This record gives sequence, C-alpha cells and structure tokens, in this order.
Amino acid sequence: MEVMEGAFLTDLNENQIIIKNTVRDFAEKNIRPVIMEYDESQKFPMEIMKKLVALGFLGIVIPEEYGGSGLGYIEFAIIIEELAKVDPSIALSVAAHNGLCTNHIFKFGNEDQRRKYIPDLASGEKIGAWGLTESSSGSDAAGLKSIAEKKDGYYILNGSKTFTTHGTVGETAVVMAITDKAKSKKGISAFILEKGMDGFTAGKKENKLGMRASDTTQLTFDNCKVPAENLIGAEGEGFIQALQILEGGRISIAALSVGLAQGALNAVLKYSNERQQFGKKLNEFQAIQFKIAEMQTNIEAARLLTYRAAIMKDKGIPNQKEAAMAKLFASEIAEKAANEAVQIFGGYGFIKDYPVEKFYRDVKLLTIGEGTSEIQRMVIARELLNK
Repeated sequence: MEVMEGAFLTDLNENQIIIKNTVRDFAEKNIRPVIMEYDESQKFPMEIMKKLVALGFLGIVIPEEYGGSGLGYIEFAIIIEELAKVDPSIALSVAAHNGLCTNHIFKFGNEDQRRKYIPDLASGEKIGAWGLTESSSGSDAAGLKSIAEKKDGYYILNGSKTFTTHGTVGETAVVMAITDKAKSKKGISAFILEKGMDGFTAGKKENKLGMRASDTTQLTFDNCKVPAENLIGAEGEGFIQALQILEGGRISIAALSVGLAQGALNAVLKYSNERQQFGKKLNEFQAIQFKIAEMQTNIEAARLLTYRAAIMKDKGIPNQKEAAMAKLFASEIAEKAANEAVQIFGGYGFIKDYPVEKFYRDVKLLTIGEGTSEIQRMVIARELLNK
C-alpha cells in the first residue's frame, strides 16, 4: 500500500509524471533488492549510478548542450524524492553529484571549465565531490583553514576537508580554500581539483551510522599544485558561491526528507494492515490511526514547501528563506516519521529485515547536512529581520 500525493499530482505536467513513474519503477526494480547489500558493505553503488546515467539523472539541471538533461529543480526534487522512498543513501549521492560539484562548476565556472568538466560529470563518466567542511569548521563554514597560495602559474593548496561526499570515488572535486587570510570569508576561493594531482589524496573513509552506501571521506592537500586556470570565478568569490550552491542543495535535501518520510509511512501502512494484536489489525487502533494521520499531514506540508522553493529556484526568484524553511521542516518531520515508524513496528522496527530500521538510521543526517536545523533557523530569522 502506498499513499498517492493527491491533488498535487494534477499540478505536475505530463513529462514530470513520466519522470516520477520512471524513477519509482527503477528504484523498485534496481535498488530495493540490493539495499542491505550496499548498506552492510558500505560499497558505493557504482553499478546503480551507471544505470541512472542512462536515464539522464546525473546531469539533471545541466543544459543538453553540456550533456545534461536540461531539467529544472522541480524535476530534480521529484527524482530525489522517489529515490529516497526506497534508499535515501543513493538519493543522497545523486543529490550531491548533481547539486554540489557539477552545479558549482556549471553555475560559476567559465566556458572553458564548463566544456572541460561538465560533460564527463553529466554523463556519469566521472563522479563529483565537493569540499567545504573541515574538522574545525562545520556550521561556521567561513572558519576553514585550508590555504591556497599562488606561485608560478599554480595555486599551492595545503589543508584538509572532512565529511566530503564522494571523496573516495570522486574524480573531479570542487574545493574551497583561503587565498587571502586578511579578508576572512571574502578571502575564500573555489578550485577544481582532479584525482591524480600531486599532493591530492583521499584519506579515511568514514564508518557511518546511516547513509552508508554514500561515500563520505576525508581529503588531504599536501602542497597540491592546482593550475591557476582551475580557479572558479575570481579570488575571494568562493564563499558566496558556496552559499548559493548550498541554497539549491537545501531543496534537494528537503526532497530527500520528504521521500524518506513517505517511504517510512508506506512501510507503516503495509505493516499495520497485516499485523494483528488483540484480534485486530494495527490500523484499527485509534492510536495508530492518529500517528498515520499526523505523518501524512506533515509529509504533504513538507512536500508543498519543497516544491514551492523549487519553483522559485526555476523562476530565478530569490529563495534563501524558502529553501531553508523547506529543509528545516522536511528534515525534522522526516526524523519524526522515521521514529514513529519504528515505534509502530515495535520490536520488528529494530530489526534490519524491516525497512524502517534503515530509515531510522539514515534520517539523522538530514537535520545536520547542508546546514543544521539551527543554521536554517538563523537563515530564516535573518531574512525576516533583514539582518
């Protein structure tokens, strides 16, 4: 049993409905049978990513002239939501590849950089990584310590990044580093790095609670020589570029949250219709009915917030507040939905044979990644107060 999105589906055009159904069918056929295999092994799902290439889902918002699908953020959100209903970790990898590294180069790179890097990323020939967070700078994104010094036509990069999605499997990476210490966040610049550059190495792969199929790694730069032409934009523009990329990333995490919550509810609906206690199906108990009603109400509200932000993004309307609101609300109701799902499953919810156990582990990242819930509240308040 699965809840349909109700009247909202009538607002999608024919192509969007086809995309939604295509992703749903793909996930059921290709991902669901191997979810726990990838989760237990923490192996990056390269085989699945290659299959997603055939659907054009590794270059979703990239124009066709660069090898992308030429779709918008509405379609991006649809794809991520449908993948997350089945496996949030694969949805996370697709979101990060599209929305972070690939989109950063496309949005802020010059034409030579676009032509050189985007086609391989959009076609899935190369996986993209994006490095901002460091061990000493998480929510304080401007507090990074990595340094890039210009010398003889190169930038010599020293430092490290942590919690880098695709740090091991990524062959192209966008990395932020300080080029002028005196200017604080206005002295941060963005660079394109390639696997194989001298001094550029992937370090420890993190052993995570959830999202285990999505590769998360430390990166190290030891006198790494980055050609000067790999600077994205001008020196000092890296921080504002990163903030704009994170704005779009928050929409994708909101969509991922909606998908995870819907996946948890779908599992609850099926289980509560089959499980009996005291001679009655679980879904005949009012306590369970109330939980289900609240879960669905929250999911539909989160979906509307997410799609509003996506529509604004596609129309070029500033949406920093709306993206933050969508990410904040969707991630927190997803956390609640996963918790309620485990509660309804009871002891079985604690067992890996049932899907809600994995949803419960995966969901926690959503209130942390792309800016914590606390950071989202700060963004929303500042927008409202014009500070």
